[in-house]
Amino acid sequence: MNFLHLLLLFFVTMVGSSSNAVAGGGSFFTVPALIFTGVAPTIANATSTLALWPGSMASTVAYRREIAYVNRRVLVFLVGISVLGSVCGAILLLKTSQATFVFLLPYLILFATCLFAVSDFLAAHSRRKELDTSPLSWKKLFCITFAQLLVAIYCGYFGGGGSIMMVALLALIGLKNIHVVNGLKSLLSVCMSSVAVIIFALAGVINWPVASVMIVGSIIGGYGGAYYARKIDPKWIRLSIIGIGIVLTVYFFIY
Repeated sequence: MNFLHLLLLFFVTMVGSSSNAVAGGGSFFTVPALIFTGVAPTIANATSTLALWPGSMASTVAYRREIAYVNRRVLVFLVGISVLGSVCGAILLLKTSQATFVFLLPYLILFATCLFAVSDFLAAHSRRKELDTSPLSWKKLFCITFAQLLVAIYCGYFGGGGSIMMVALLALIGLKNIHVVNGLKSLLSVCMSSVAVIIFALAGVINWPVASVMIVGSIIGGYGGAYYARKIDPKWIRLSIIGIGIVLTVYFFIY
């Protein structure tokens, strides 16, 4: 991998991390870029998870005041189940061959792109009541926790579109403030990415030299993205990501 490849990955990760802070879809940028520069697909996915992790952490720090509004009982349940699901997803990725992952990749990107396309609809039709003023019943909390388990398994395996799933899920439990949603989404992403990175590191499937360059871009993009998220209409970010997703889907079907 030459200097231009590393420079490309630095800027791509910065953009992807900024996108995660605003609307999600960071892996749309990083995974294809890693594969383009010659990294094997499953290693690219694992390396992307590590590279985007600091950006989610930076976004979580930037949103710390918004996260404080979240009901503690819900927060504990969602964090715990997110860790469990991510472990399952990461192990599933390690059991997947390179050829199988390449075969699945366009379908995963297509699925994530469709989620982005309907994300506004899902959020608009799933909001009910403010979470911090109306405590959830145990029955509803169980259903939401199970749904988050499935989301976490998916995020541990691939992750593209996972943020949109979480946004829709958080809307279901009544969160209407987009900044609180983004903050909680970032926190859950950190939890899921942390355990996935540990598993990938122990399995030796992370390209550390490349990841170290991408991490710098991730931190810059993650914190900056969270800051400017308050000033930018997420609609334009989503439209851009949908367009990129369509192009990548076509490319990897041909790849």
